[in-house]
Amino acid sequence: MPFDLKKIVSARMGENYELHSHYVNPTLVEVLRITGFDRVYVKAQGAYLYDAAGNPYLDFLSGYSVFNMGRNHPVIKQAIRDVLDLDLPNMVQLDCSLLSGLLAEALLKKTNLEAAFFCNSGTEAVEGAIKFARAATGRAKVLSLRSSYHGLSYGSLSVTGSGNFREGFGPLLPHTEQIAMGDLIALRRKLKREDVAAVLVEPVQGKGVNYPDDDFYLQAQEFCRAHGTLFICDEIQTGLGRTGKWWGYQHWNLDPDIVTVAKSLSGGFVPCGAILTRRVVYQKVFSRLDRCVVHSSTFGRNNLAMTCGLATLSVLEDEHLVENSARMGQLLLAKLTQLQQKHTLIKAVRGKGLMIAIEFHEPPQLGLKLAWRLMHSIDQGLFAQLVIVPLLSRYRVLTQVAGHNMDVIKILPPFIIGEKEVDHFVYAFEQTLEGCYRFPGPILEIARNTARRQRTHVYSKNGNGQRLESLK
Repeated sequence: MPFDLKKIVSARMGENYELHSHYVNPTLVEVLRITGFDRVYVKAQGAYLYDAAGNPYLDFLSGYSVFNMGRNHPVIKQAIRDVLDLDLPNMVQLDCSLLSGLLAEALLKKTNLEAAFFCNSGTEAVEGAIKFARAATGRAKVLSLRSSYHGLSYGSLSVTGSGNFREGFGPLLPHTEQIAMGDLIALRRKLKREDVAAVLVEPVQGKGVNYPDDDFYLQAQEFCRAHGTLFICDEIQTGLGRTGKWWGYQHWNLDPDIVTVAKSLSGGFVPCGAILTRRVVYQKVFSRLDRCVVHSSTFGRNNLAMTCGLATLSVLEDEHLVENSARMGQLLLAKLTQLQQKHTLIKAVRGKGLMIAIEFHEPPQLGLKLAWRLMHSIDQGLFAQLVIVPLLSRYRVLTQVAGHNMDVIKILPPFIIGEKEVDHFVYAFEQTLEGCYRFPGPILEIARNTARRQRTHVYSKNGNGQRLESLK
């Protein structure tokens, strides 16, 4: 029989978690089942996901900032159909394709940089940026910031400052170090040795949504210039409008030497990443005729990815989505700040554009204080789960915890949202907070459930090695 994808999906929809439990990642399946995130979504459109019953779920996660234009955008879908209909040659390798040249031109027009290299993902872009910096400077050391996140392949993991991702994978890449955000003394001391190839920062850190309130980035860039060090901005999550500007670095009037891009450049369809850099840096990599492909990526310039990138830039401009990101982000921050005045559980509300964090802390009320301490004695990250679980289960709003062992949730809505979606989220969030004040209520319920789950898991040996099993 001929391959019929629609028939296969129709026949087997609903087997999602069983298939993943058997063939992919049973540990993830268990976590999703514990938290009630094991929903089966059958359709997606714009800012919403839909289950089989037709219930809409407001997507304030956006696939970790992939779906900035919303899901299944019709312009991007049509562009994919168009490029398939053209029957263009693809990935010839020993050629220069039109589409990759057009996307490079369009991206670079949004920066002060002159050259682009295309790859497939954010972590691959960071890996390439490390190589480019070392080749351009002849130096080995790369500095990044604590609590940063740059990806999970070996080079990008080595410059990631979030320790839980690094656990169990050492030794990592040598000549990489992290410093605290804002520590200009430590930074200058290290740069004075003039052995640092690059300083790498996320303008707004993805884990925790942290950024400096002063001119730390600007001074860091100036120190780099003075000591022959490149300044790299990881814009994989913050770029293309997420923070209310085309690039996160524009909030500090920075002029980076290298910018890494990915996630939403894909349009939500075909993985697409890029390294944008100065021509002088680029040519230090591709320095001779026999080094013209010394850094390469087989699928990096494929027609589908380039088409998605071009269509994405067009949608962002034509629909004024970067401006809407700034406008809706300002509205969300204002409404959440008002809630902060009413709720003692909220420590801080911060963010730029539609990259927003809500941080919690121990409340002063005695009953809540005891509940808070109970939960943190069980798991340091449990309270944030207390918030995101009912947001999904009761109000059908999808959000995420901002990082490991953090009392912070992060919201990353698509840029197409309007006041209706803002108001629904704020209402759902406040109702969820009200539930947190009822002790023992949901706090004790989730605490007990988590403790019970932890007790009922054991490790047992089987023919494939160590496997996590749940006692039934």
